Amino acid sequence: MPVKIPDALPATRILSQENIFVMTERRSASQDIRPLKIAILNLMPTKEATETQLLRLIGNTPLQVEITLLRTASYASTNTSKTHLDAFYKTFDEARTELYDGFIVTGAPVELMDFQDVRYWDELRAIMDWADRNAYSTLYICWAAQAALYHYYGIGKIELPRKMFGVFEHRVRDRNNRLVRGFDDAYYIPVSRHTAVNESALYACPDLNVLAVSEESGVGLILSRDGRRVFATGHSEYDADTLDKEYRRDIAKGLPVDKPRHYYPADDETKPPMVRWRSHASLLFQNWLNYFVYQETPYDLGTMRPAARSGGAGQACE
Repeated sequence: MPVKIPDALPATRILSQENIFVMTERRSASQDIRPLKIAILNLMPTKEATETQLLRLIGNTPLQVEITLLRTASYASTNTSKTHLDAFYKTFDEARTELYDGFIVTGAPVELMDFQDVRYWDELRAIMDWADRNAYSTLYICWAAQAALYHYYGIGKIELPRKMFGVFEHRVRDRNNRLVRGFDDAYYIPVSRHTAVNESALYACPDLNVLAVSEESGVGLILSRDGRRVFATGHSEYDADTLDKEYRRDIAKGLPVDKPRHYYPADDETKPPMVRWRSHASLLFQNWLNYFVYQETPYDLGTMRPAARSGGAGQACE
């Protein structure tokens, strides 16, 4: 089934060329079903690339999905044209009265900053609280996962001695959880971050279930007990060349960056990267959309109950 996106969004052409089933707004108007409503708060500087990556995964499910792209009002992206933002994005204020089946918050390149020093932190806190009331399940990715764990449970982050950079093997801890249904015992996730979650605080929190862990890169996937908050610390949505582009960008800037681990064949950066995460990336998004959104959200979103859980904004998990 298709993902419904604006006719003129650049991702429409790219995904159509890849045979990903997308439906333009014009064609969707003739459909007599209610699609899932998914909002994406895109905090990444390369917004068009991130849109395409996420829509590729969402579009590879048997569900019809209607997408709303959101951006922060308190910080304007300098890497995406104003024309693109004005044409395809809403601010939080423009969407705050809407209800959604699911919500996705992307990562952001601000992880070395204290949360309170991020220019849009207050707005993001308001959006996270709004998501508990206005979306049935929310998927937080990379820095957004760290931000949400801190906001809801008081779980902080730890600066790493060197950037965690590469494609890392993860092991499933809770085989019976629906979010990892169909996963192999070991699977791979691209990781690119300078910080990590405080794992001792994470494991001590009764509202959280750690689903997957890597011996090298740490916790990879966390779920709240009620299934309405998902925290993914890596970037399963990344394209084959995303880490390569980041590596070469940092080298060009003269930054001290290690070669991404377990990424280039024989560790040779002159060879095309080896992709080992696509199937599990698709499965993660399919499971989230099916079991935690489609199977749970009411047909009439107006009857959706607010989230109720032990962790709350600014409350430490004990």
